[in-house]
Amino acid sequence: MTAASWYHRDISRVVAEDLLAKAGKDGCFLVRDSESVSGAYALCLLFQRHVHTYRILPDEEGLLSVQTIQGIQAKCFRTLTDLIGAYQQPNNGLVIPLLYPVNRAREPVDEDSDGEDGGASHPPSLVPHSGNIVGSTSGPASDFMGFMAEYLSHHLQLDLEALRNGNLQLRHLSTALVTACRGLHSEIDFTLAGLETLAKVFDPPASPRSPVREQGLLASDPDLELLLSKISTVNHLLSSLEKKVLKTLQETVTKHKLALPSVAVAHPPAAKPMAVQNFEVKVGKTQRASLTVDVESGTMAITKRGCSSPEETISQDKILQLIKYQSMQSKVRLVYDRDQHRSLTRDFIFQNARKREAFCQLLQLMKIQHSNLDEPDLISVYVGTWNMGSAPPPRSMASWLTSRGLGRTQDETTAGIPHDIYVIGTQENSLGDREWVEFLRASLKTLMSIDFRVVALQCLWSIKIVVLVKPEHERRISHVNTSSVKTGIANTLGNKGAVGVSFLFNGTSFGFVNCHLASGSEKTHRRNQNYSDILRSLVLGDKRLSSFDLTLRFTHLFWFGDLNYRLDMEVQDILAHVNKKEFEALLAVDQLTLEREKNKVFLRFSEEDISFPPTYRYERGSRDNYVWQKFKTTGVRINVPSWCDRILWKSRPETHVLCNSYGCTDDIVTSDHSPVFATFEVGVTSQFVPRKAPGSSAESLACIEWDSIEVIVKTASRSKCYIEFHSYCLEESQRSGENSSQSSDIPGFLKLSWSAKQLPVLSPILSDLEYLLDQHLLLSIKGMDSCESYGECCIAMRSMIGSLAQQFETFLFHRGEETGSMRGWMKVRVPKDRRSTRERLYEWISFETDETESDVPTFSKPALRAIRSRPLSLPDAASSYTNPAYFIFEGVPNTWAQCPSLSEPPYSPASDTQADRHPGHSPCRRLQSLTGAQAASSSKEQLQRSPHYPVSETTSCGHQLSLSQIGRHKRPKSAILTRDPQTSGDCSLTALHMAWCLSDVDSEPPKRGSCLGPSQPEGRKNLLRHTRSALEPPPQSCWEGARSQRDTRRLNRAGEWPCGSGDHPRSVGMWLSRLGLEQYEAGLYENGWDDLEFFRNITDQDLLDAGVLSPTHRKLIQAKLHESSPRSLQQGPSVKPNP
Repeated sequence: MTAASWYHRDISRVVAEDLLAKAGKDGCFLVRDSESVSGAYALCLLFQRHVHTYRILPDEEGLLSVQTIQGIQAKCFRTLTDLIGAYQQPNNGLVIPLLYPVNRAREPVDEDSDGEDGGASHPPSLVPHSGNIVGSTSGPASDFMGFMAEYLSHHLQLDLEALRNGNLQLRHLSTALVTACRGLHSEIDFTLAGLETLAKVFDPPASPRSPVREQGLLASDPDLELLLSKISTVNHLLSSLEKKVLKTLQETVTKHKLALPSVAVAHPPAAKPMAVQNFEVKVGKTQRASLTVDVESGTMAITKRGCSSPEETISQDKILQLIKYQSMQSKVRLVYDRDQHRSLTRDFIFQNARKREAFCQLLQLMKIQHSNLDEPDLISVYVGTWNMGSAPPPRSMASWLTSRGLGRTQDETTAGIPHDIYVIGTQENSLGDREWVEFLRASLKTLMSIDFRVVALQCLWSIKIVVLVKPEHERRISHVNTSSVKTGIANTLGNKGAVGVSFLFNGTSFGFVNCHLASGSEKTHRRNQNYSDILRSLVLGDKRLSSFDLTLRFTHLFWFGDLNYRLDMEVQDILAHVNKKEFEALLAVDQLTLEREKNKVFLRFSEEDISFPPTYRYERGSRDNYVWQKFKTTGVRINVPSWCDRILWKSRPETHVLCNSYGCTDDIVTSDHSPVFATFEVGVTSQFVPRKAPGSSAESLACIEWDSIEVIVKTASRSKCYIEFHSYCLEESQRSGENSSQSSDIPGFLKLSWSAKQLPVLSPILSDLEYLLDQHLLLSIKGMDSCESYGECCIAMRSMIGSLAQQFETFLFHRGEETGSMRGWMKVRVPKDRRSTRERLYEWISFETDETESDVPTFSKPALRAIRSRPLSLPDAASSYTNPAYFIFEGVPNTWAQCPSLSEPPYSPASDTQADRHPGHSPCRRLQSLTGAQAASSSKEQLQRSPHYPVSETTSCGHQLSLSQIGRHKRPKSAILTRDPQTSGDCSLTALHMAWCLSDVDSEPPKRGSCLGPSQPEGRKNLLRHTRSALEPPPQSCWEGARSQRDTRRLNRAGEWPCGSGDHPRSVGMWLSRLGLEQYEAGLYENGWDDLEFFRNITDQDLLDAGVLSPTHRKLIQAKLHESSPRSLQQGPSVKPNP
């Protein structure tokens, strides 16, 4: 039976509210699956621009009823359709009857057959396909007999030799049986799935049928009886065959004493000690020296050129710090102890940055090996992804597993160092599960001389993920979970989808997702939807965190695979850029980069810089040519070279993760994709054991206290909310009271506040500082009526420790979307006798920030890297955001919007000028806001004190607010509202301000020449209209400090903004007016062409997109631009166009 059109299945709350907002009528409704109760529904109803959500719950008998207001008797219904029909009548306890159903959009037919990737849209045939050989046929029977014949002629001898050596496991026989029965295995899987579905349809509600009854039914059909007999025979033969073969071979060895030919058994090489490595460096300006690192002995020697003996030998325990220079990528400073009272520093310049990284890695490995710690602080993680193209792998995958090839690769001195964890993800892998795992283990054993242990294997058709660890780490792995999601045709086929693995490494949680998304250059939206489906449906991590966004459940989450995002550029242009290694120009049109910039996918994920050529679509057997044409019966398919294969990650705030390599191989040519690899240095925590027994007094226990919390969420609901607190450091989850105040003056946004009275004091299970420094708090905002989440976030406790409240600020996420923001004040009090801690092994390597400031560089971690901006040669594309919440958090420059008055925020007496006691924490640029002409003078003093709302000195309407006029404040600790660390000054607005800017739904542009004022009734309305139209991205990146300041000075003239001609910058408009083409000013402005410096490079297509439809006018504009020099361009042309 087809589901009703108003039933939208498992769409999110945000999507449901957007659909109702678009419908716009009171009484519009839809039904979706409940996010908080399994098997329940949520009825969403629009009334007076707010969405009211009612839960539809089943009882023990399966009857459905709506939770309504008290005093209204609940009615029960057998079906959802009956329930909806009844509530279309008035006086049923709802705010308004159900009047207008909002129908779900018809799902497009997904023709994603994987045709361009070389795969198949059906389950992988695990029986090898024979070629088209004349005079031979290939089928299941011939394939099976071929496997058996191969075993009897080649591998039986190996099993017999192993038996003589005392090994009772017939490994080759087992492999042959598994391979031969693969086809049967897949067929039975499909048959069983259908039979189980059919059985569920006819399962009666009463007691199950008796076995006698079932037997009689089956026996009535001779075909079914024969099938059962065959399955029983197969079961008997498979279970007894291995025993029979083993018994026969044992008798052959003992009775007949056959002299078998010796079989060469390849013994794995013995583990070798790590070789001593030498590095040629420059010391000072001209002096040359050699650095010798002996990891086994734990020493480093410095030998000057021409000397036979070392000048100085330093043991690992004397090395205090390594400082990497940011200004010179090949330079490092070594700080070490000469004696008990004196430490020295030495600067070394290596041949290149890769040699420096290898030197630092060896010293770090030396520290780890010679430390007296029982548990590691730092591990190395390898992540690899490869679309194998349904072809068998090559005999050697050494380059892939040792991170050698193109891009940022490992140096040869460290390529052979084994990683602690290997995570291998493949797509279109035709090998059997066991066969693939054993192949990987054998490859690593050959390369590393280590027998890696299998942590997990998860497969979905031909998508596989394997996790291997060193033997010594096997005991540290716990809580292993696996999951898979199908996203193929109608989300029922597994040719596309994802597999995932999660586990705990001591006290650190890891998540790994390998996916294969929809193919085709035009299917960007479908890939985005695949990502959302995977994010919502993967069941990984702690079950107690199942209501949290998947990206928040783990300390470190790695997401990789054949993401299939393409390059939006002509093939010949792509090839020209690839030949010149101009990857930045290609990344500017990379679909994944663009979608991330729009906040559509992979929010707050990181990806290392790409410095290798596109990994798809190569000619098989070579890496010299891209095969971008595919000839099909329907025509020629164009597959542009693209970076389809990617590796991204997301970690909790204030954790240690560093990408050491990111590249692809250049010698594995069996597939049209190149394998991609990335290696990471990851800080981990141990299962902490306190040095002292916990005390009983309050002074000896740590506690987490909250002063206030303020939340802004994108929702049309007016429900009261509470906050749920989760953490590994808490015995159980805690919840707050309902919010003390709220306001929904801005349509589509809800502002909530909690004071200290409504917030619980949390008591960690351990009070030691060393333990608390590594802990995180997960917070979820939930509605009191539906218990569904409006957003979740993560707060690091490291920067919150102290006797004074610290400010935090972070985003809210739900189902992969940004749904709001949270800020507040909190503190973590630690008893004085519990404040001892130790330095982590990864903390002894630091980064120099500015060599010119001081002789001693600042010991700070590298700043967080923002998402890549588009090159200046390409203007920013017009915004395609459909969710208004994206505008709030995207960081719109203050020169692009005029702010109305702001309500007075709560002020906390805690000072925001305290010294940062954790220099390892990377400060992020805080969100600041502007104030409009309506800001009351009585609240101005408070606003100046508040760390959230700095006040500009210039507040009169019609004046540009420059960067220099805005107060600069210290970034709150533990904040993760990262935009770009290179920004100088304020370039963003607070979420509350942007909510005000979005409050008017009328998008009519302001009238020309109108000056907005607070005393005019239409003033505020026009102001909001103007602000909404100005929310397009600027024509250049907002973090270009020098250019931004120069543009601000040029535009900062009274009456020019927002008043004046058209409320737009005058430079381009005045230039056009000289030509008599001022009618095109608005269109050019909306497309980002408001700056003459970039306007000179405009193309004919850009003019057409901006609304200049007349070919004569386009030619005239371009002709005058080419004739003008930059100086004369500022003065403008003086020629009028011909009529």
